[in-house]
Amino acid sequence: MDVHVESTPIDGVKVVRPQVHQDRRGFFLEAFREDEYRKVGLPARFVQVNHSRSAQGVVRGLHFQWDPPMGKLMRVLRGRAFLVAVDIRRGSPTLGEWFGTDVEEGEHRQIWAPAGFARGFCALSDGVEIEYLCTGTYNGENESGILWNDPALGIRWPIRDPILSERDTHAQTLEEWLALPESRHFRHSE
Repeated sequence: MDVHVESTPIDGVKVVRPQVHQDRRGFFLEAFREDEYRKVGLPARFVQVNHSRSAQGVVRGLHFQWDPPMGKLMRVLRGRAFLVAVDIRRGSPTLGEWFGTDVEEGEHRQIWAPAGFARGFCALSDGVEIEYLCTGTYNGENESGILWNDPALGIRWPIRDPILSERDTHAQTLEEWLALPESRHFRHSE
């Protein structure tokens, strides 16, 4: 397996391109391989795998969890989506900055965003399926979200009137999150 890792303007967020073997029969790839991921500085241990399906126009996120800290490796299994990661690490030089990219199922690109980032996506086709490999198990008491269209973030979503959950509609802004007790916060060094 040959894994190519591309840096992004935000420290910690990476674009991962696994090697794809393709011929007239179709394709094969190793979506994750512990030893190879470790060699290129990516997490080598995931404890939970999530899979979602969304209708066109759905925005999910921006979600994060602080205990246990949860990093996510996101990939599009079906359809086309705009994947986003926002730096919410206190003290980070890129606090409040975001990285977003349009990913289609045939590209096989993955986006890695460590703990300390709020993640989300927008479904750009119908029946989008996203898989997340997570470094922490879900803990509903220690997770939250940032408002998808927080003006302070300035995310350039490729949609104007998304379909949202009630939770995502009423999520807090980054400023509101940062005003909460520091015990919940990620620090740049984490």
